Amino acid sequence: MKAPPLSVDDPAQDCPVPLETLSRLGRTPPDAIPEMVAGIPEAVRARLAVYLYGRSHTYELGIRIAATCEGNALRRAAGLVGSTLYGLSRQPYAAPSYGSARTGGGTRISLAGPRLAQRG
Repeated sequence: MKAPPLSVDDPAQDCPVPLETLSRLGRTPPDAIPEMVAGIPEAVRARLAVYLYGRSHTYELGIRIAATCEGNALRRAAGLVGSTLYGLSRQPYAAPSYGSARTGGGTRISLAGPRLAQRG
């Protein structure tokens, strides 16, 4: 049996677990997530992983929950996205790099134009 597609109209309606469970998962330390989701059936965990992965603020949590699922469960839940999520969940975690300081020399940028940027 295939799960119904997720909708952007009402995200809470699409969440495969009660919102209280989702809230607790959001506060759970990363190393305790496998224990926290152990009582949730794998098919529901897979749908939850896909649900969370698709939202920028819960992306990492989705990958961590996907790590508790088999590849077939994730593929049944979301096809190609499930396969991608399975692969991501098996890689070592790397913190996002956006917003970090650049290293190295780099071009100076000025709103005054290129002549003033070269003076500084």
